[in-house]
Amino acid sequence: MSTSGVRVRIAPSPTGEPHVGTAYIALFNYLFAKKHGGTFILRIEDTDATRSTPEFEEKVLEALKWCGLEWSEGPDVGGPYGPYRQSDRKSMYWPYAQDLLDKGHAFRCFCTPERLEKMREDQRANGKPPGYDGHCLNLKAEEVSARVAAGEPSVVRMKIPTEGSCDFRDGVYGDVSIPWESVDMQVLIKADGMPTYHMANVIDDHLMKITHVARGEEWLASVPKHILLYRYFGWDEPVFMHLSLMRNADKSKLSKRKNPTSISYYSALGYLPEALMNFLGLFFIQIAEGEEMLSMDELAEKFDPENLSKAGAIFDIQKLDWLNGRWLREKLSPEEFIGRILTWASENDRLIEGLKLAQSRITKLGELPNLAGFLLAGDVGIKPESFASLKTTPAETLEILQTVAADLEKMLEWNVETIEAELRAVAERTGKKLKFVTPPLFIAMSGSSRSLPLFDSMALLGRSVVRQRLKVAAAAAAQLVGSN
Repeated sequence: MSTSGVRVRIAPSPTGEPHVGTAYIALFNYLFAKKHGGTFILRIEDTDATRSTPEFEEKVLEALKWCGLEWSEGPDVGGPYGPYRQSDRKSMYWPYAQDLLDKGHAFRCFCTPERLEKMREDQRANGKPPGYDGHCLNLKAEEVSARVAAGEPSVVRMKIPTEGSCDFRDGVYGDVSIPWESVDMQVLIKADGMPTYHMANVIDDHLMKITHVARGEEWLASVPKHILLYRYFGWDEPVFMHLSLMRNADKSKLSKRKNPTSISYYSALGYLPEALMNFLGLFFIQIAEGEEMLSMDELAEKFDPENLSKAGAIFDIQKLDWLNGRWLREKLSPEEFIGRILTWASENDRLIEGLKLAQSRITKLGELPNLAGFLLAGDVGIKPESFASLKTTPAETLEILQTVAADLEKMLEWNVETIEAELRAVAERTGKKLKFVTPPLFIAMSGSSRSLPLFDSMALLGRSVVRQRLKVAAAAAAQLVGSN
């Protein structure tokens, strides 16, 4: 695989808390660039206008910087191939779509969401994989022009060959062959004029002179669409490398429904970024036992992209704990250790703002650890009996915890005001008074019925920690329901 003038990128979508999987892919690209004297680029892919927010974009940048990753080009540092945010590049994409339409490689599709949903339902009912049925594929040019002129909404879809297969060589999987009949006629430009991921991804990678595309294996099936676009445009393709997904010990996909996956969660619990990067970097290198502790420079030195495993990267939390403990004990001087503690406690203003909230609730300073310690705790010791003294029944307690957990997932902004508004909305929707809803949440957050103000506490703990505490609390409450 040629590595001259290497340019690689990480292209996260700012639609939620940054995932450790993003750090995993970013680290691979970073080490690849470092190994080959290349350029590492950050691009924000915010084509999903309904879910992308400035807050999540800021979280992405914060999380990757916390990991110790540095990019030469990006939305915050600029560069010669900007802008590095897709929403700022919106005007660039349409000329390419028009080129595809003019050359007959793409077509206008006027199908309504309702028609597409019925089409998919019928396909599923007949045991067929859902995919566009070509309804608008052969519309006459005059009809298309008339419908566009009349203001009828449409998308632009790509044409797909009807015979043969897309054959390519992947940097991890080797030779891959995917039949064209299994590739959908992908939407390239949405009705709002924004490109889809597939369209923007290919155009941006070409314009930014990306030489190697390293991403998760879930994108392997999309390569034919991307290769076809490169061919339609007459461009050279980059080298594709698809990395095995991170998995739980039982080989299931690592997801926030099962385990904490946000980078901010591991930061909040006091993991060192060096230890997390060390842990993730071990998936990309071959080492002997006893050589596990490696700095970023040492990882880059041992990095071997030609010898990657397809078996899957197992996210073993016990191994991460072991590595983190060793970094704390062996790599930090006492002064550095204390400095790290103070920096960690100050994240998200937890310590300062928590102390301010505690001032009106104590009679002596010695009460502070019990009252505010939950803001820094990794585990607040929730057990089924923690909820036993509440006025709500066990079933009601469980319902509150589960309803709030689901509702908080939908929140785009995370602050005291939005949390309060969401919890009041939950109370109103469920026909319960707010004072009935909040006690189980106090216990879930702090392990105690006496605590700091709930909305402020949840804002300070952060979205990822609150998610995990609600999950733990719901599991404990479910045991209480089962025992009654």
